[in-house]
Amino acid sequence: MYLLDTNHCSYLINNNPQVVATAQSYAQDPFGISIISYGELLYMTQKSERREINLQVVQAFLTEIDIYLINKEIAEIYSQLKNCIFRQFAPKEKNKRRSTRIQDISFDDNDL
Repeated sequence: MYLLDTNHCSYLINNNPQVVATAQSYAQDPFGISIISYGELLYMTQKSERREINLQVVQAFLTEIDIYLINKEIAEIYSQLKNCIFRQFAPKEKNKRRSTRIQDISFDDNDL
């Protein structure tokens, strides 16, 4: 199973040839998105000038995709992953680490 991020969903929705070709090569495997990506896709439709049309396109895309909710196990994996990324990429000096956020090292909580 492949969990797509919001950017890849957008590429598929907009028929990006490279991403569509790659997805087709994995067509035998199921695709899904997190509930976070679902919310981000809906947000993108809400802020667009063509809200209704874009909402219909996103909803059509979602009929083919499983949506995975956040549960206790996922929350635990999230915390472990965030900690590993922070330890790997955050400044090593203790005084700098205290004021460093995950966004400061080019990661976004939603993408974790």
